[in-house]
Amino acid sequence: MLHLIKLSVGPKDVAALAALQQERLRTDPPLRAWTRMFPKRIDEIVDGGSIYWVVAGFVRVRQRILGLREEQWDDNTPCAALLLDPTLVLVEARPMKAFQGWRYLKPDEAPADVATARPAARGLDRLPPGLRRELAELCLI
Repeated sequence: MLHLIKLSVGPKDVAALAALQQERLRTDPPLRAWTRMFPKRIDEIVDGGSIYWVVAGFVRVRQRILGLREEQWDDNTPCAALLLDPTLVLVEARPMKAFQGWRYLKPDEAPADVATARPAARGLDRLPPGLRRELAELCLI
């Protein structure tokens, strides 16, 4: 199994990403994420892999990758369409610098899923996300 990591360009938070994807699913199913480059290790990715989304500078959520198919951009250039499970799974936030395209992510390097029955936020978790991000970028937390 192998994962991908990719920047979510546009949405400023997980709620905006979810809303965008729900609209895409409603108007043009199945849910897809497009990328110019085709992963060569697709057999490993569709064998239980996920795409981890970087939202506003942090890895925040993941989605199972169900398959891959060739599609075309509006200008007829080929692209890869990652077929996604619509369920967004929250993961432990991890700061990530911007990069282009996508990267492979080994399972042992992927952030853990957030437990659904979490205790109330304490300490640094109570800080607003923007402040947490700035403090992390300054290497203060």
